[in-house]
Amino acid sequence: MNPLYKVYCRAFQKVMYVAVNFLPWRIPEKLEGTGSLLQIPEKLKAKGCKKALIVTDSTLVGLGLVQPLLEKMTSMDFGYEVYDKTVPNPTIHNVEEAYKQYTDGGCDCLIAFGGGSPIDCAKGVGCRVARPKKSIAQMGGVLKVRKKLPPFVAIPTTSGTGSEATLAAVISDPENHHKFALYDTSIIPHIAVLDPALTKGLPPHITSTTGMDALTHAVEAFIGKGNTKFTKRCAVKATQMIFANIKRAYDNGSDMEARGNMQQASLLAGIAFTRAYVGYVHTVAHSLGGQYNLPHGLANSILLPVVLEAYGKSVYKKLARLASQVDGMCAPEDSDEVKAKKMIAAIKELNAYMHIPEKFEGKWAVIKDEDIPTMAKHALKEGNPLYPVPQLWGIEEITAIYKKVQAAPAPKEQQ
Repeated sequence: MNPLYKVYCRAFQKVMYVAVNFLPWRIPEKLEGTGSLLQIPEKLKAKGCKKALIVTDSTLVGLGLVQPLLEKMTSMDFGYEVYDKTVPNPTIHNVEEAYKQYTDGGCDCLIAFGGGSPIDCAKGVGCRVARPKKSIAQMGGVLKVRKKLPPFVAIPTTSGTGSEATLAAVISDPENHHKFALYDTSIIPHIAVLDPALTKGLPPHITSTTGMDALTHAVEAFIGKGNTKFTKRCAVKATQMIFANIKRAYDNGSDMEARGNMQQASLLAGIAFTRAYVGYVHTVAHSLGGQYNLPHGLANSILLPVVLEAYGKSVYKKLARLASQVDGMCAPEDSDEVKAKKMIAAIKELNAYMHIPEKFEGKWAVIKDEDIPTMAKHALKEGNPLYPVPQLWGIEEITAIYKKVQAAPAPKEQQ
């Protein structure tokens, strides 16, 4: 990276660090415990709302998870529309289609029901409601909304994205094979519902990758240069809870204590990174998701230890502090380097335990050499100058990450 551009990036980040203190931050009101989603109609009525657009996906509707909420809304004479066409990595088309249903149906509030995809789609709809004369693409970037969204409830059914607490939404543009992010405090949900019963039926591979997604949020928030005392506390607590509970939740989907703890960890990690930002793990993951429609949690899971190793000495001190907060991870007499490497090893061990591969291989062997320059360009555009990463990278360093997680070439056939 050009030295002058490095100076510009760090200067930009320092200005942003000061500026964010003047933004209208909020932490969502939290409803928690089994059955807590049934409190939603009453909460929305108290805000003067009469009809909600529920943004979800067809799988959750088919499983019947949404039905108790619909029955409760009907019993309370609270109107609703259901948009259930959200796809993984929600698209511009999803947002526009749902926005039309919101306006045509005369809705006045939003309920997102699902993982990160329905929540991000609902955030996009809220942005269109707030700024009807702007396309969703025009609101991509930092603080491009700056208008109040309608009352917005997020009901996560996975424990990982933290979207129920963040100022970010990621939308895919399939035509250009690209993802873009919206960052604005106005899109932070007003209410977050943590009902562990909704995560009970998650398949193990979703439990694992979404849980590692939450760990990525906590770690990247903690090691970056944009953290505060508050975000560090949230990141530490989230990391502790994930290491203590993710294997339990993975092994036994009916362990409601572990499920509830993972929901709390996801929320805390979301609160941490929405103020402190993420880093190059996410920029590369977003570029891979945009190009190949890879699951975001899987991408983060694979990339996290690789990027941490590539940061090298620049993360030893902070990573050592984080490792020291996790029971049994390291000894007090260990050096910062040893503690940091034990943290990276522990992350790799979690991945291995939950059968997450080290590279994008097998059915995920999608990374093509010819696509890497374009993806690297997108990744750097997202990351620089915004993300206060421990170490600034240019095209060579970011390209090396794609190479490290690319499937090994198939062996030549024996003659």
